[in-house]
Amino acid sequence: MTAMSQVKVDPFTIEIVKDSLIAIGDEMFHALARTSMSPIIYEVLDYASGLTDAKGQLLTQGNGVTGFIGMLTFMVKETLNKFGEEGLNEGDIIIINDSYVGGGSHLSDVGLVMPIFHEGKLVAFSANKAHWTDVGGKDPGSFSNDATEIYQEGLQFPCVKLFDEGKLNQSVLDIIKVNIRFPDLSIGDLWAQVAALRTGDKRVKELCEKNGAEVVQASIDHHLDHGEQMARKELAKLPKGEFYAEDFVDDDGFENGPFPIKVKVTITDDKFICDFRGSHPQVPGPVNCTYTGLVSAVRTIFLAATNPSQDVNDGVFRPLEIITDPKSILAAERPAPVSIYWESMQGGADLVWQALAPSLPERLSAGQLLSVCAVTLSGDHHETNEPFLIVEPSAGGWGAAKGQDGARGQFCIGDGETYNVPVEVAETRYGVMIDEYSLRTDGAGAGQYIGGAGVTRAYRAMADKQFVSATFGRNKYLPWGLNGGEQGSPNEFTIEKANGEKDGPFGIYPRYPLNKDDVVKLMTATGGGYGEPKKRPAEQVARDVKNEYLTVEQAKEVFGVIVNEETFEVDGLIGRGA
Repeated sequence: MTAMSQVKVDPFTIEIVKDSLIAIGDEMFHALARTSMSPIIYEVLDYASGLTDAKGQLLTQGNGVTGFIGMLTFMVKETLNKFGEEGLNEGDIIIINDSYVGGGSHLSDVGLVMPIFHEGKLVAFSANKAHWTDVGGKDPGSFSNDATEIYQEGLQFPCVKLFDEGKLNQSVLDIIKVNIRFPDLSIGDLWAQVAALRTGDKRVKELCEKNGAEVVQASIDHHLDHGEQMARKELAKLPKGEFYAEDFVDDDGFENGPFPIKVKVTITDDKFICDFRGSHPQVPGPVNCTYTGLVSAVRTIFLAATNPSQDVNDGVFRPLEIITDPKSILAAERPAPVSIYWESMQGGADLVWQALAPSLPERLSAGQLLSVCAVTLSGDHHETNEPFLIVEPSAGGWGAAKGQDGARGQFCIGDGETYNVPVEVAETRYGVMIDEYSLRTDGAGAGQYIGGAGVTRAYRAMADKQFVSATFGRNKYLPWGLNGGEQGSPNEFTIEKANGEKDGPFGIYPRYPLNKDDVVKLMTATGGGYGEPKKRPAEQVARDVKNEYLTVEQAKEVFGVIVNEETFEVDGLIGRGA
């Protein structure tokens, strides 16, 4: 601890200041959503905001996207690496999306960092990261699923000052405006991010003025140390030893692959080590993720295995250690393309999940849809002739767990508390109609507890010359079952053309052309099952048939239950004993 942090503060004040810091993070989060211009922010919640201390240690974070856990820390630390404390001033705002250092994800996720000063001394940083509708590059929406180098994916902001001592760097803004397709949306989101940063700056200064900087610093140190203590307390409860898992990333968008990935998880009394060495080297297509992206994903599983309800700060992750080979698909380096990084990033997290799930059935379920199942659909609106762009993730099925069926129609673990663009908003703002939005009841993921159903969402083009790009990983290697449960189903999509022809199914496809009344049908995975199917109570199987999660044939063949098609009563059992 520093000398400043050793000041004696009563425990009530420490807790009040700690909770005030968390409240500031929440206020920043809501300020960004309420002032943003893009549906992917104010509807989907594809962003994160929070505070770090003067060293870049995360204090509090509000995020819709769990995949952003920890990325704010890397943004701030890169800012400190580049400028140092002496190069930062009151009113500075730094813009950064460099995937390989402070960015951590893809170029579409643009970060802003603002140093906070009290009486001339750096005391904290406010930071946020938001998915812009477009950051340039070769494809609308920017995260191209057939890019071969980072330069095709959009504008790169290498940790530069957007504001210098409160003065806007107009040249940076001018460069942004002429390089992106929807400047009103993205520039509007930029100002929303600035507003959220300034909210954090104002509130932290008020906190320092009210309590004194020494008290705030002491509370920060206590907050981080308490996070570590809580994590270590839960770590002590976990089974000790080495745990292994291997899996594959389907392909890289160029029909290369599959790419093997592996992990050895070592849990000791004071360490949680994830060793990914031996995974495939970085690949030509954009499924690579960087080390910072992998760290953020693994942190999600670490929280799930220890204490999911714990407030996130850097102290929580002090026991966590992550090891990779350089230039691997899980730790890519420039200029490897990374625009659909989530396929490898979530694959890495899923490995840790697979390795530990058999030993932690109360905490970790069977496999889920895994992929963001991202869709970009562009064209001109059929009524206004204005260009439009849909950018959104897709919901799908989660795996079953000990004592419960899998969740239906939820987003993957990397997306967290995010949402679809509502049907009404999509049909009003975009040149499409939504023909179907339903649960995909394909009967996959059978078990004593069944995997959660995926989702079918169908977009009908209302004009010619539209284009859809979709990235549906977990297309070849399916959500895994647990303890005798069966695999789930694939993420996939098809094209149903106006003339009756069908094309697909596909996993990854760039810029598929759509004309009027063509339909793109997006189908996400059903999660893996838990336990042997014939241990599922017969009456529950009958209810599943009634609810259309299963067919009569599936109930008989997989679960050994004969269900009456008219009354939905159990008429008999096959191979289940008395």
